[in-house]
Amino acid sequence: MEDFSAFVGLSRPTVSKYFNDPNSVRTKTRGLIEAALKESGFRPNMFAVNLNRRRSNIIGIIIPNSTDPFYMALTRRVELIANAAGFLAFVLSSDGNAEIEARAIETLKSMNVAGAIIAPLGVQSQHETLKALGQSIALVYVDSPLDETSPFVGTNNRQSFQLIVDYLVRSGEPPCYLGMPPVNTNAATRETEYVEAMRRLKMEPVVLETAHDSSWDFERFGYEETTRLLTGGGFPTRTILCANDRVAFGAISAAYRFGLKIGQAAGSDIRIAGHDDHPLSRYACPPITTVAQNLNEIGRLAMDLLFRKLDLEPDGTELPAESHRILLNAEIILRESA
Repeated sequence: MEDFSAFVGLSRPTVSKYFNDPNSVRTKTRGLIEAALKESGFRPNMFAVNLNRRRSNIIGIIIPNSTDPFYMALTRRVELIANAAGFLAFVLSSDGNAEIEARAIETLKSMNVAGAIIAPLGVQSQHETLKALGQSIALVYVDSPLDETSPFVGTNNRQSFQLIVDYLVRSGEPPCYLGMPPVNTNAATRETEYVEAMRRLKMEPVVLETAHDSSWDFERFGYEETTRLLTGGGFPTRTILCANDRVAFGAISAAYRFGLKIGQAAGSDIRIAGHDDHPLSRYACPPITTVAQNLNEIGRLAMDLLFRKLDLEPDGTELPAESHRILLNAEIILRESA
């Protein structure tokens, strides 16, 4: 930076001011700097710059799976909002592995990030490490909360399961429940909400026993559990509600293998519904009846909450980092599978 300041013939504070906000310097000065940038090829190391700041302009994002379209859509929403606000979004994947999640957390700490949006692994998460991180930077959790007090933006599972269970009961045989591996808090929460929704309708809940599995490979889990159940005599009802759409993908594939016709139409053997409105659920065969999480709104509100936690009082001190929980209602999406 010293060399570039000398090259352009301006003071270092003026050059630094430009790199922080090009519009903060006069038009003539900006023109000189930009001409010098083209001639010299100089670019500041933004990571080094951020290490020197009291607060960086980097927002960290940690998700369990960078190839899952659900998390990709949520991440894109967060990135767009961060970029529009002048922040650089840095995305890391824990790949469903607690040790990798721990390394991702350490990476964010080493980068001096201003704050982070995290979809935690939950059961396997580095709870103490995340709590310690939350004491030093602003954190907001999405998809599943770390605990009952952590700042969180996600779907109201109570409302969403009441919605889908009510529809399935009214339109056919009451649903049994095919859960998901207990990889985060959603696994237990969704099972509980299915049971409560059935009881509110004076129906007996039927939670299917499944093999112990801690993998994030939900499609394989749904396929293998459905295969096992169909081989052993079938489901106790002709309607199956899956914990999420990825489990439903596997269940549909297994049912197809057994020659079952899936859907609501006359002559169908079985109905299968999911949860989340995964971006690919509309393209399944048949397309999956589900409840849609509002990913755009989850991303927007998570960033809004994070930005509020990053605001400064007029005297330059931090605002209190209060815990907030924002639960959004879901929308039922009726398709051919149920």
